[in-house]
Amino acid sequence: MARGVYIHIPFCHQICNYCDFNKFYFKNQPVDEYIEALGKEMALATQKNPESFRHIETIFLGGGTPTALSPQQLDKLLTLIHTYIPMNSVTEFTSEANPDELSSEKLQVLFDGGVNRLSMGVQSFDQGLLQKIGRTHSNEHVYETINLAKKIGFQNISIDLMYGLPGQSMVQWKDSLEKALALDLPHFSAYSLIVEPKTIFYNQYAKGKLHLPTEDLEADMYDVLMQQMELHGLQQYEISNFAKPGYHSEHNKIYWDNDEYAGFGAGAHGYLAGIRYSNHGPLKKYMETVLAGEIPIVHEHGVSQAEKREEQMFLGLRKTEGVKHKIYEEKLKTPIVAHYDSVLKELVSKGLLEHDDVGVRLTRKGRFVGNEVFQQFLLEE
Repeated sequence: MARGVYIHIPFCHQICNYCDFNKFYFKNQPVDEYIEALGKEMALATQKNPESFRHIETIFLGGGTPTALSPQQLDKLLTLIHTYIPMNSVTEFTSEANPDELSSEKLQVLFDGGVNRLSMGVQSFDQGLLQKIGRTHSNEHVYETINLAKKIGFQNISIDLMYGLPGQSMVQWKDSLEKALALDLPHFSAYSLIVEPKTIFYNQYAKGKLHLPTEDLEADMYDVLMQQMELHGLQQYEISNFAKPGYHSEHNKIYWDNDEYAGFGAGAHGYLAGIRYSNHGPLKKYMETVLAGEIPIVHEHGVSQAEKREEQMFLGLRKTEGVKHKIYEEKLKTPIVAHYDSVLKELVSKGLLEHDDVGVRLTRKGRFVGNEVFQQFLLEE
């Protein structure tokens, strides 16, 4: 049964140099037709399997950029969501947003449509770095948009930051952190740059034209991040996420808890009834399939018991609380040590994991090499 719903809006007015998500330039795209197709897909899915959608707790509008849509298009999208997704159990409704696209009219449409959480892609407060990574907003856009959002009634506002950017210095990173924390928001996400295939940065990297900070400097940036968040009363509840009490991202916790969710839209992914699936990515193929009355799934994978064990560990260990014995055993019908005893002992001896009667979690040292730790749980026979 799905706990959350993810809805993909694949349109952008500007393509960021690091982005590898399914996205298209907004201009000359069939945006209105796509929104209609989204409604059709939601109708098909909820009618086919209503039991999976009875207790939806979270909805997340991602992209692309949902706020690339006009106020009228946003209103249409939100109306369709309310039409086909049961809202009685929804407590968190998030929309991603670009600071330079959120007019007061769009904010009001989102607020009136039930969105109660904004996740803004700020990435940096250094204008030179913003231009380097392909962002179009300014610091003034950030300040103005946050003030507008608060006036309209939004209280749950998060911003994303990035470190390890090309040419980024520690001075620039500390300055961005200082400016971000001065906003006194309840939630921050901070991610190190990962150079993904099929991105502008990847092409530059392949040509030797992308100059990134050293691994040591990137680790120092992460260390400063954790220190500053703690000093400002923000709890690190996941490797890259920090929040005041009561403001954790409930939708993202569904992913880290390895629970089920539905994905709608071109290129969206979902996990229902033990099956991970993905939709057609190309707009034309996605829309043709939906308008023909078919669910637009292009790939399905039934998750084996071994894969469920692995996912429960490497996703759960992203959380500061880690993987709890009780929950693991309820889901997998076996204790953690039945499959991972030697791995746990080795990682504990290296100071990367803590293991007690409650569960297993990364140490502070372990957070710096999280991906290496997670890899150890993918080595099962």
